[in-house]
Amino acid sequence: MRHFLVSAVAIVAAGFPCVASASTWQIDSAHTSAQFAVRHLMVSTVRGTLGKVTGVVILDEADPTKSSVEASIDATTIDTREPKRDAHLKSPDFFDVAKYPTITFKAKKVTKVSDSKFQVTGDLTLHGVTKEVTLDAEGLPKPFKDPMGNFKLGGMVTTKLNRKDFGIEWNKSLDGGGVLVSDAVDVTIDVELIGQQ
Repeated sequence: MRHFLVSAVAIVAAGFPCVASASTWQIDSAHTSAQFAVRHLMVSTVRGTLGKVTGVVILDEADPTKSSVEASIDATTIDTREPKRDAHLKSPDFFDVAKYPTITFKAKKVTKVSDSKFQVTGDLTLHGVTKEVTLDAEGLPKPFKDPMGNFKLGGMVTTKLNRKDFGIEWNKSLDGGGVLVSDAVDVTIDVELIGQQ
């Protein structure tokens, strides 16, 4: 599901022409979160988070569109604050985390929209299926130092996925029309990157 992005997430750094030369940035897993939202019973929205996000961004400051991004998300610790629902999401009906524990993203193209907005197109592998998706990335245009002296970048990545595109098709029809869970999944990844010396 949207997250899945993400993600996926590190991509936000692909657009920051701010450091002196090509540089490597790691996703700061402790300060990065991948979230999803899906409509339930056609009347409410269920929100949840996935697990640890890891990855690397190679930033080309001279031409950010040539930057590279690889990221992964641990789907085994999905959390919607409801244990029974989480267990169902981890089951073969949905993510089947015993078989497909990891969601991955590898960028193929970065397009500049504005100084702080980029579109990142790449291959998202979810539930054993790989599809090309486009992520919208927005973030701070300049690195900064945290209190520990580490260089950081940050931002947000969003996209909308159709879970059926990734073979996640379980659902139930409602007596009054509609379905129990929508196919569309919104994904948001809040990402923080740390520069590698």
